[in-house]
Amino acid sequence: MPAPELPPPESSLPEATSRFEAHVLAAAAARACDIKAAVGGPPCAPSLPAPPAISAPAAPPLDAPAAEVPAPSADLERILRGPSGLGTAGLRLILREEPPTPSDPPADTAEGMPVPGLYYHPVPEPDPVRVEEVSRRIKSWALDEVALYPEDWEEEFDGFSVGRYMVGCHPDAPTVDHLLLATRLMVAENAVDDCYCEDHGGSPIGLGERLLLAHTALDPLHTTEEYQPQWAKSLHADAPRRAYRSAMEYFVRAASPSQADRLRHDMARLHMGYLAEASWAQLDHVPEVWEYLAMRQFNNFRPCPTITDTVGGYELPADLHAQAAMQKVIALAGNATTIVNDLYSYTKELDAPGQHLNLPVVIAEREGLSDRDAYLKSVEVHNDLMHDFETEASALAAACPAPNVQRFLWGVAAWVDGNHYWHRSNTYRYSLPDFW
Repeated sequence: MPAPELPPPESSLPEATSRFEAHVLAAAAARACDIKAAVGGPPCAPSLPAPPAISAPAAPPLDAPAAEVPAPSADLERILRGPSGLGTAGLRLILREEPPTPSDPPADTAEGMPVPGLYYHPVPEPDPVRVEEVSRRIKSWALDEVALYPEDWEEEFDGFSVGRYMVGCHPDAPTVDHLLLATRLMVAENAVDDCYCEDHGGSPIGLGERLLLAHTALDPLHTTEEYQPQWAKSLHADAPRRAYRSAMEYFVRAASPSQADRLRHDMARLHMGYLAEASWAQLDHVPEVWEYLAMRQFNNFRPCPTITDTVGGYELPADLHAQAAMQKVIALAGNATTIVNDLYSYTKELDAPGQHLNLPVVIAEREGLSDRDAYLKSVEVHNDLMHDFETEASALAAACPAPNVQRFLWGVAAWVDGNHYWHRSNTYRYSLPDFW
């Protein structure tokens, strides 16, 4: 089935970047192709259509040769500060520091209290113009293209604030069209989680079949002519499959074959994690802490940071993305951000019917700690994962100073910080336990 055409530019929106900034972006894209060719990477992914007229930050510079990368001792600081050079000021993150103590006020302007003692890094408020436009277009997609939810779910969809989420996580996305690649996938993944696993009719019973059939919307079935039409029709059978099908069609149009296949791989990992959690629910079993953490390495946010280059409009070649050190960095980023979700959603899950596994619940059960002490130990687990993520990212930046590796590491770090920002500031969904 052909992918739907991306919408044309919105003439009623504010004026886009200046012609000079547009020239810089075009030149950066051309230089990215040259760099990828120089390191033996695959051809550039096909370009998206001209961006809507929305103020967009310039992409980080990709033209610095490897010899110009700062000394290893400065690698991580430079990555986490963001790029430097002409047209990149809007992409710098705030210098990372230790988290404020529980008595200190938040270091940025986001609503919501951060988890006391949590190691995190403040980020600038996401561009409100982009947030509004992504929110408008993702809701139109959800309602008009995939019929994602009934009318009485509208408040919950709006409360998810997915536009603010994705704009905060991808500050280097060159256009709103690029941001929407990640936003559609995030909404589709959430629909699968809600409708198949949890809040809206989800159940562990029969989950394997539902996930397998939904996965064919991402990784197409190739079967005989007799049965192919039945499979194609099945992709419209429910909201999760409709959302997966459409989101993946948009993504494949913008991504290289390697980028699309890496996403399919990480989505299979996600689905395997769903199945492990479902099996424990069916058995009414609380796993050991290390077993829970193993499940969470699969049932986590990993598909999101792994596509940071596609959303950024460039490509980290497959051989660089697949190297063990890069995979470890991505895994640690996914693990840390998922424990953030466990901590901020703790009270929400306690209020849900039945027992909902999260790290504090598992630690309390398996290690005989009080709810408060188990929660505080979970904060320590998160902090250890974050420090490990930053240590491994620093080592990789020093060992592999190719510009596209540096940019990808910066993008993953930006995603980690944006994910925390969204959890902390989304007071519609989350509130903290009264442990302090």
